[in-house]
Amino acid sequence: MLIEQLPTVYRKIFPGTVWRLPRKEKTVFLTFDDGPIPEVTTFVLDFLREKGIKATFFCVGDNVRKHPEVFQRILDEGHQVGNHTFNHLQGLYTSSKDYIRNVEKADELIKSPLFRPPHGILRYIQFMTLRRKFKIVFWDVVTRDYNRKLNGEEVLGIVKKYTRDGSIIVFHDSLKAEKNIRYALPKAIDFLSAEGYKFEVLSQETIKKEI
Repeated sequence: MLIEQLPTVYRKIFPGTVWRLPRKEKTVFLTFDDGPIPEVTTFVLDFLREKGIKATFFCVGDNVRKHPEVFQRILDEGHQVGNHTFNHLQGLYTSSKDYIRNVEKADELIKSPLFRPPHGILRYIQFMTLRRKFKIVFWDVVTRDYNRKLNGEEVLGIVKKYTRDGSIIVFHDSLKAEKNIRYALPKAIDFLSAEGYKFEVLSQETIKKEI
């Protein structure tokens, strides 16, 4: 549980950030990290379009540079985007100066007020600097679809066990997660729909309404 749904004490380390948005109706927010890449992001977009669901994609700047047509499709189909650094850097292992510069480089392409740190790890000075410009978004449930030691059924089980009203759920549109997300995402959406959840897009406007 310490990975799939981080405890309250950890969440309090970063005041003013977004982890969960409880609503009057049962609602969840789908988010996707690490893309865009043609091999996986297009599958996700096709499925979301089929289901009529909008989501938020936290994009790696270098992937946007490599695959601008996939990034543009995300925007054209009404989804939201967020900044996930240019090179998927971990803040703990990167100097604050280099980390901030990397986020700013990604911002030149992504142009979003939302930021999610890779692996959910930030140095405090990085956090304090970035919060001046971005709304920092973490998550309530991380599916661990990137973990190749898990199979699709186990990833689906994480969604079933930990999702609650207002959960911000993280999948990954990456090659590492491809096998698991192709199995688990459709089944997770069917399960959540059957449980009475509606899907709402996570955006700056959505966040402002709740905070």
